[in-house]
Amino acid sequence: MTKGLLSVVVPVYNEAASLAEFHRELSQVLRSLGRPCEIVFVDDGSTDETPALLAAIQHGDPSASVVELSRNFGHQAALSAGLELSRGAAVVTMDSDLQHDPALIPAMLARWEAGALVVTAVREDDPSAGAAKKLSSALFYRAINLLSDTPVTAHAPDFRLLDRKAVDALNAMKESHRFLRGMVGWLGFSQASISFKPRPRRGGRAGYTWPKMAAFALDGIVSFSTRPLRLALWLGVAALTVTTCYALYILGMSLFTAQLVKGWASIVLLVMFLGSSQLVLLGIFGEYIGRIYEQVKGRPLFLVREVRPGRDRG
Repeated sequence: MTKGLLSVVVPVYNEAASLAEFHRELSQVLRSLGRPCEIVFVDDGSTDETPALLAAIQHGDPSASVVELSRNFGHQAALSAGLELSRGAAVVTMDSDLQHDPALIPAMLARWEAGALVVTAVREDDPSAGAAKKLSSALFYRAINLLSDTPVTAHAPDFRLLDRKAVDALNAMKESHRFLRGMVGWLGFSQASISFKPRPRRGGRAGYTWPKMAAFALDGIVSFSTRPLRLALWLGVAALTVTTCYALYILGMSLFTAQLVKGWASIVLLVMFLGSSQLVLLGIFGEYIGRIYEQVKGRPLFLVREVRPGRDRG
C-alpha cells in the first residue's frame, strides 16, 4: 500500500468506442484531487481496438498501468485482478462505458475520509431504461435478497470505493466463483452510499444480458446461501405429506366403502409433480457439487499475459 494513493481499477472488454473519452474525463477528475493517483486498466481479452487504445493512453499518461489477461475471464475476474494489483490506500472500481460518472469520485473520497471503509454508488431510477431492463434488474435483486444469507444493496453496480482493509480482505478470499457485490456486503465493514443517475452508454453493448443476469444471480445465491438446499428439504417434506395423505385416503376408501377411488388425472399430475421436483432438486444439488468441484481443482481465477506498469509506478 502507498500512503495517500488513490487507485482506480477499470476492467475493459471491447470498449474501444468509449475508452478515450472515459480516460479524458477520469484524468480531469483525478488531477483536480491534488493527491497521487494511479489507474489500473484490466484488459479482459478484448478483440477490438481496445489494446491499441490502452497502449496509446499509457504512452501519454504516466499514472496508467495496463494488465492484459490471457483471455476473457469475465467482469468479476477482471475486477479481482485489478484489486490484487492496486496499491492505493483507497481503491475505486468502475466501468469504462461512461455510465459510471468519474465526477462522483470526490464525493466517494469525502465519505471515505469521514470514516466509511466501503462507499457504494447506488443507481437512481433511469427513465431511459426499457421495461425489460427494469424488470430483469428488479427480479435480480429480489431473488438474491430473498434466497441469499448476505443482503445485497439493490441497484448497486460494481462502482464503489474500497479502503485498503476491505481490498486486502477481498484478495484473501480465494473463491473460484466471484460475486463481489455479495462479498463486499459479507465483509461487514462500515459502509456509506451515494446515489447517481447512470448516463447513456457510449457505444458497445451492455455486458449483462438476460442469460448472464440469471447466471450472475445464481452465482450470488449459491455462493452466499444454503437456502436452496433447505428449500429442497421442505419441498420433499411437503411432497411426502401430500403423498401420505392421499395414500391413507385410498386405503380408507378401500377398507370401509365399496367405492373405487377415481382420479387417474390427479395421480398422473402428482407423479409429474414429483418427477419434475426431483429434477429441480438434482439441479440444485448439482450446482453446489459443481462449485465444490471447481473450488477443489484450485485453478487460478485468471491468468495474466502481461503487466505494463505506469511510469509513475516504476
